[in-house]
Amino acid sequence: MRRLSNPAGERNKDPILGVLQRFFTKTQPNLQLLEISSGVGLHAAYFAQEFPNITFQTSEYDPSLFGSIEAYRREAKVQNVLAPIRIDISQPCSEWNNEANINLSTSAGRFDYMLNINMLHISPFTCAEGLFRNASQLLKPGGLLITYGPYAVNGTLTPESNVRFNESLQQRDPEWGIRDTSVLQKLATLSGITLEEMIDLPANNKCLVWKKLTGVY
Repeated sequence: MRRLSNPAGERNKDPILGVLQRFFTKTQPNLQLLEISSGVGLHAAYFAQEFPNITFQTSEYDPSLFGSIEAYRREAKVQNVLAPIRIDISQPCSEWNNEANINLSTSAGRFDYMLNINMLHISPFTCAEGLFRNASQLLKPGGLLITYGPYAVNGTLTPESNVRFNESLQQRDPEWGIRDTSVLQKLATLSGITLEEMIDLPANNKCLVWKKLTGVY
């Protein structure tokens, strides 16, 4: 069991943390966060040290990354990061089958926060659809979904480096590609979720802060 390196994650962890510090509370105990697509596990272990009042449930589609997630968790010596579970976000949460028994019947309105870093552009569009659909079921009313990565905004993708990056993604897999915020907003609206804020971060990336509307169950 060893940590896998994530140079991009090392660069973006502090800018993302700055956003979380604005939107996450440290004063309310026993909050719950579900991270979708935890990757090698760097972010959850790092953020959990800043928010001891939040329990981070890590997850991954690829079980081969579980060992790295565990290694980051153990090295950070944090008690508020749970062992990774397998989640296919493209599927309805009512059909999930994992070690933490996270599904619609047991987890509706369970989470205060959800976090998704650098997934939307390297996964099929069905994952974007599933992310918002499942967030609408799993978040408490008023709960937040934070997504991070490169985005086009209202049909415009800038700068040129992101255009080239998008072309390379689609050459690797035609189902991949940088998503447009206007398209994501339509998905969110269908699920009773609204875009609260769009925050520019280094390296032409953004954090999008989404909120589940109250009265949506």
